[in-house]
Amino acid sequence: MGNKGTETPLPKPHTKGRLRPTLILSTLSASFGSAFQYGYNISVINTPHKIFKSFYNETHFERYGTYMDETSLLLLWSCTVSMFPLGGLVGSLIVGPMVNKWGRKGTLLINNVFAITPAILMGVSKVAQAFELIILSRVLVGICAGVSYSALPMYLGELAPKNLRGTLGTMTEVFVIIGVLLAQIFSLQAILGNTTGWPILLALTGVPALIQLLSLPFFPESPRYTLIEKGDEETARQVLRRLRGSNYDVEAEMEEMREEERKEQAEGRLSVLNLFTFRPLRWQLISIIVLMAGQQLSGINAINYYADVIYTSVGVDPTQSQYVTVGSGVINLVMTIVSAVVVERLGRRILLLSGYGICGLACVVLTVALLLQSTVPELSYLGIVCVFAYIVGHSIGPSPVPSVVRTEIILQSSRTAAFTVDGAVHWFTNFIVGLAFPSIQAAIGAYSFLIFAALCLLTAVYIFVIIPETKGKTFVEINCAFAKRNGVELPEEKGGATAEPHTPSLPDQQTSF
Repeated sequence: MGNKGTETPLPKPHTKGRLRPTLILSTLSASFGSAFQYGYNISVINTPHKIFKSFYNETHFERYGTYMDETSLLLLWSCTVSMFPLGGLVGSLIVGPMVNKWGRKGTLLINNVFAITPAILMGVSKVAQAFELIILSRVLVGICAGVSYSALPMYLGELAPKNLRGTLGTMTEVFVIIGVLLAQIFSLQAILGNTTGWPILLALTGVPALIQLLSLPFFPESPRYTLIEKGDEETARQVLRRLRGSNYDVEAEMEEMREEERKEQAEGRLSVLNLFTFRPLRWQLISIIVLMAGQQLSGINAINYYADVIYTSVGVDPTQSQYVTVGSGVINLVMTIVSAVVVERLGRRILLLSGYGICGLACVVLTVALLLQSTVPELSYLGIVCVFAYIVGHSIGPSPVPSVVRTEIILQSSRTAAFTVDGAVHWFTNFIVGLAFPSIQAAIGAYSFLIFAALCLLTAVYIFVIIPETKGKTFVEINCAFAKRNGVELPEEKGGATAEPHTPSLPDQQTSF
């Protein structure tokens, strides 16, 4: 027994966030209803592409009494594929005004209109004998993916405590891959990838949107948006208590957000045009552009869009390639989850560098295997191994980690404008790869993968030289790490602590442009 008069000290509030039910459920609701759309609609038209082309041709015959020639059909199909990233580009350009006006959560909820409407249109396209409905719907669901691919990382990054920011940030990519995998499974000929099931296959994209509409309203808005954008300190404090629990130092996180707010007041709200000329964010902006362009130009969506064609070219029986595609989707998901688990232990840089290294090497060996497989048939198996190795490499770094880093290296005042640039680069390069890869492959064959290998190398070199480790740091600390490279002064606060980098004031800009 203790001595009389001795009081048991109260437990000290902890400063490390934990995965509490509200945080977990908010993440699941937001991610499943948003990132899922991106992954599902990238992959859903891959395996049953011959069925869709047949529908296009039959519809043309019903209207005009003749079938399309191969060139016209290929052009129409390329248009169908490329409309999705084109819609994504549009979505990335409108997301800025949306998140400023309606908030992160509000934007995700409104965005479901761009998933439910095309789901209905694609579901009735066969009955209506109108392949144009599929093409239009690909644009609309692309807008949905473009908005969510920017708004969701903002929402998750601002919900998460700094020690879980990496894990929650990778949930964007985890649910993209879940969407890819489910599309691959549902697209199997034995399930919905057949002449009777494909309208349902396309319409399923509306289900996650409905689930999000019913669940997300019960979860909180981003506390950073609530405090910094809306100025509602009490609501932000309540949201943090709900997300973090009672035994958490909410006031310490509130003070961190106030510090970021003070910096925002010094900078003003940056527009996209101001962002390109704002010296204190020069290398952050360049890093975002390189990360997002590198992610797409390294070749991952060439494999996603044309997986069956690639597997056939490395010797897989065309009737079995759909099952190989599903197998690659399982590997993709497993390795992305592994990345989510280890990102807070190993850090961002090591996952990015190792991932790009594996991808570049896989592309080089795949080129050799494709060139020599006619002479050495056994190299076909090596080609499949290379594709799987590429997917492993991309899944541990280049796919999931940029979603984390792009949120971390930009402060609240600049985040909306930066994500507009980020999204535009992401979707434009996605569009270019989807449109150009078939032509490049037809022109130079196996050597097309050497282009991806070179781009992997260049991106890895940039990351190694420029991008600092961001694990476990506050947004302001990360911003200070870029200050020297940007040529910005770091004035000393009283007591010798390093203050925020001095930045010139800019007038408040209320739009993203």
